[in-house]
Amino acid sequence: MITITDLYHVLTAVVPLYVAMILAYGSVKWWKIFTPDQCSGINRFVALFAVPLLSFHFISTNNPYAMNYRFIAADTLQKLIVLGVLAIWSRTSSRGSLEWSITLFSLSTLPNTLVMGIPLLKGMYGDFSGSLMVQIVVLQCIIWYTLMLFLFEYRGARMLIAEQFPDTAGSIISFRVDSDILSLDGKEPLQTEAEVGEDGKLHVTVRKSTSSRSEIFSRRSHGPNSGVSLTPRPSNLTNAEIYSLQSSRNPTPRGSSFNHTDFYSMVNGKNATNVSPRQSNYGNLGFDEESGYGNQSRANGAYGNAGYPAPASAGIFSPVAGPAAAKKKANGSEGGKDLHMFVWSSSASPVSEGGIHVFRGGDYGNELNVGAHPKDYDDFGRDEFSFGNKTCPNGTEREGPVLSKLGSSSTAELHPKATVDAKPTAMPPTSVMTRLILIMVWRKLIRNPNTYSSLFGLTWSLVSFKWHVEMPAIIAKSISILSDAGLGMAMFSLGLFMALQPRIIACGKSVAAFSMAVRFLTGPAVMAAASIAVGLRGVLLHIAIVQAALPQGIVPFVFAKEYNVHPDILSTGVIFGMLVALPITLVYYILLGL
Repeated sequence: MITITDLYHVLTAVVPLYVAMILAYGSVKWWKIFTPDQCSGINRFVALFAVPLLSFHFISTNNPYAMNYRFIAADTLQKLIVLGVLAIWSRTSSRGSLEWSITLFSLSTLPNTLVMGIPLLKGMYGDFSGSLMVQIVVLQCIIWYTLMLFLFEYRGARMLIAEQFPDTAGSIISFRVDSDILSLDGKEPLQTEAEVGEDGKLHVTVRKSTSSRSEIFSRRSHGPNSGVSLTPRPSNLTNAEIYSLQSSRNPTPRGSSFNHTDFYSMVNGKNATNVSPRQSNYGNLGFDEESGYGNQSRANGAYGNAGYPAPASAGIFSPVAGPAAAKKKANGSEGGKDLHMFVWSSSASPVSEGGIHVFRGGDYGNELNVGAHPKDYDDFGRDEFSFGNKTCPNGTEREGPVLSKLGSSSTAELHPKATVDAKPTAMPPTSVMTRLILIMVWRKLIRNPNTYSSLFGLTWSLVSFKWHVEMPAIIAKSISILSDAGLGMAMFSLGLFMALQPRIIACGKSVAAFSMAVRFLTGPAVMAAASIAVGLRGVLLHIAIVQAALPQGIVPFVFAKEYNVHPDILSTGVIFGMLVALPITLVYYILLGL
């Protein structure tokens, strides 16, 4: 039976976290103490030092030889059940998709265990429950977040191949990715070069596009303090703009140097063995600044270079921006920047506005324009970016679904209004795709300090508890002085993030209600079934269910923001989930204790 004293202990553990979050929210929203620049610095500190050292502290002080394998089995079984169901659903249902499978997996199985779970469960069930939470944190960092990266990079690779090689993807037998490419998330303009081997198969090289390279070179040559402003400029891609490294907010088109007609001519008997580097058949058009459309497009209509029709998927990363939108960005009036939080990488891929700036390690700034009017924000998301069904300046209409800026790059709504029948692109062999994805995932992991903190913490715990070795006091205190601030700073950073958002519920009320049901009902229900299946009973069963009802984890949102897969839904899960998490977990705690 739960007593008033038990509830007081729980509130004593959790309420201080909410105090830190509310103070941060008020310092930006009400009292205007911190500027967006200062918020960015705070969050970078959290991403680089506080959270990794906090993770190292918990993992290194947990005895890995006393792990509860049945509890771990229940957690693993829950995630495998959800993965299996989503895989079947995405294959058999017309509404199924890889994007929604990734989002639903995040919502139902990846809670905020490190920041919220450890103090909350310790207050409810004692210190031994904190040890169980640490075990789940280790699995999340090493296995499940890596799996998430694998799925996101797989999605990015499929989209790149479908865009660049819609008819010849099955002939690709190898990929080589330049070392300066850190992700296939679609944020950086990429181009591909294909070489046909003696066996008629393709060997593909992926590199940054010429425009992207010249922009980086310009930045390096002028330096960060040279006074040179990197502003939006017209690109050589039809009806699109490539923004500077500092202010880009949206995916830019990937040019391709491979021409399918040339490929067929080579395979059919020509002796040429290399395809010359050039842009794809939907690029390299002149750009008219007033109309926002390519000069050659007036003469060639819907055709690109040499009169070839653009592939069906060519427009997937091709935002259509009118002249007013271009001028707005040129003068910086809507140059909203983003905010670092919790995860670090050296990828120079800016992400969309109004959220956490993820996986970036450059020296440039990350300001956020908090003065933008909500209506401007909404209109920007609805009108500025369109993949079709939008009237162009010349009066013509573009066909295809209109995609909201905050939506996934392939799914804008929970129930799309229209679907486009397209013949699926044949993919390269599984071994080729696996090698490509592993390369990209490895590049992400080695740039993430949380990877090192988890591995080093686990290694030290294995050594120290095996041979009873204590960490030297000078090292232990150096770590603890920062890790002790980790929880408070993480919650403070969450409050800053909430204050900088234009809306608490970014995805709409119906989708928010659906995501909250998945988070707080489906996740605990599947965990309860998995726990009973492996034989958990009593307090262990209660701990398993309550931890599954924690609010949405931060890292899944960071991934969703970077890869542009339903970031609005995950941001709502983080923000709104934090607000309702305490009463919901208390309800679970009371009901399970009856």
